[in-house]
Amino acid sequence: MTYWHDLTGHVALVTGGNSGIGLGMARGLHNAGAAVAIWGTNRANNDAAVAELTGAGSGAAVAAFGVDVADEESVAAGTAQTLETFGRIDSLFANAGVPGRPAPIDEMSTQEWRRVMSVNLDGQFYTVRAVAGHMKARHTGSIVFTSSVSMSEGLPFSTHYAAAKAALTAMARGLAVELARDGIRVNAIVPGWTQAAMTEDLLSSPAAQAKILPRVPLRRWGAPDDYEALAVWLAGPGSGYVTGQTLVIDGGYSIF
Repeated sequence: MTYWHDLTGHVALVTGGNSGIGLGMARGLHNAGAAVAIWGTNRANNDAAVAELTGAGSGAAVAAFGVDVADEESVAAGTAQTLETFGRIDSLFANAGVPGRPAPIDEMSTQEWRRVMSVNLDGQFYTVRAVAGHMKARHTGSIVFTSSVSMSEGLPFSTHYAAAKAALTAMARGLAVELARDGIRVNAIVPGWTQAAMTEDLLSSPAAQAKILPRVPLRRWGAPDDYEALAVWLAGPGSGYVTGQTLVIDGGYSIF
């Protein structure tokens, strides 16, 4: 019998898997026995992630590829490299993203808008498009988008970031219906305030400690470790009847 947490023989692709939430998901998947492909643009972070998983994981294969998801050609090449290395892709965690540079809407440049959209929205489209055909041919797969509570909670001065993250949940729902007959499940996770390199300065600020943290019923920030078991569940057979869902992981922030 294959238990829900046993991913031996499984191949997972995690974009942006070299730090933060992505690394947490990659760690959980690897600890459960999955081979893990990491896509990232920072070579040092890629190397560090591979070293960490190789040194402390299950012994399954790990490899990192220098892929910029905002670049169609880079995504196509990264997909080919991943398939050449691992032979298949069973689950895709479309997690890569960049933070927005806050600005009032009437002062936000077109360049800044497009910078965020090119990674946080277009990049997810390019990635899923590149992988979906392979999954359809095998009639199996799990795709997971990383959204954000900013999709619904209102994030002033970062409308580009919030808009992209909201769009991902719509993509997940539409693709869940479109790809269901091909044996592919599609879901979105919605992280709350989580400690990572891109949020370190904000979450450590007095303002965040005084105004945001008291709104989190669990009274702590999220951590990459909080996404380990979730990734394993979404990749594996335990979530075999779960698709088109938006799963909020925010310590209760959005309901308080």
